[in-house]
Amino acid sequence: MTMSMYAASVPVFRQILGSLAAILEKAESHADLKKIDHDALLQARLFPDMFPLLRQVQLATDFAKGAAARLAGIEVPRYDDVERDFAGLQARLARTLAFLDSVEREAIDGGAAREVTVGTGANQRQFAGLPYLLHYALPQFYFHATTAYDILRHNGVDIGKRDFIGNV
Repeated sequence: MTMSMYAASVPVFRQILGSLAAILEKAESHADLKKIDHDALLQARLFPDMFPLLRQVQLATDFAKGAAARLAGIEVPRYDDVERDFAGLQARLARTLAFLDSVEREAIDGGAAREVTVGTGANQRQFAGLPYLLHYALPQFYFHATTAYDILRHNGVDIGKRDFIGNV
């Protein structure tokens, strides 16, 4: 049995982005209940040289929409990174989920051998579609989604593994 490129990408992105939306709702409620400034959570980091929560969520959405678009051979939607609050992040997650829903399954399934280029200049890398998905896009996506979860967990938000995994 073979697995389609679509099955290995879009449903995975949808599951974890949906989980991030639910986790962010819990984080906002936690901040309100504990009278914590929302910005304290949104700007929280695990270590000074790492991106804060806000940027981690932005990057998770960037890798999800970027992978789907590149594999489908369509233009990657550009988002200005203007989110500054929980509502902005929720809107970005919703926009990304809507984009994922708009990408044709057949286009992504046809992307296994499609040449994918990421980065610019000295950081430019080229992949065939399948190695791009399995060895670059998915690990990057999971890194940023997991780091967002870890930041919130570290800051006392009552979330656990089931929250991260979400609806299967």
